[in-house]
Amino acid sequence: MAPCRHAFPALEEAVRRDGKIRVIYKDWPIFGPPSERAASVALSCAEQGIYPVVHRQLMADNRTIDDDMLRDVVIGAGGDWLSATTWLASHAQAVAARLRANGQEAYSIGLAGTPGFLAGRMLVMGAIDPGDFERLFARARAES
Repeated sequence: MAPCRHAFPALEEAVRRDGKIRVIYKDWPIFGPPSERAASVALSCAEQGIYPVVHRQLMADNRTIDDDMLRDVVIGAGGDWLSATTWLASHAQAVAARLRANGQEAYSIGLAGTPGFLAGRMLVMGAIDPGDFERLFARARAES
């Protein structure tokens, strides 16, 4: 399981428990072409309003990333695979630029890999458990 996939359930649990957290995901595919394809497809699903559901399903799905798996995820999220891939084909350069910008932003704040979590001015690198997230949220609030 990729590190992001390992950390995701803990983040979701901590966010649910807290109830006052706004999460902003920045896709940064660092595991090669399959990772880049998954991130690109996820971003293409924003046009259908299903990015959050697709993102969650990608984090929970342990299958090998290929177009069959991605199609299942998009359809499972209530999306249209043809619309997603058509939109992606016509916006491939913009999506690639977004992913590059996310990578540059990650490096600029000191991330060397994924996952990374920024809460206020506090940066945590690597997977943490729900209790650690809760402490991170509390410290970030105390410093704001």
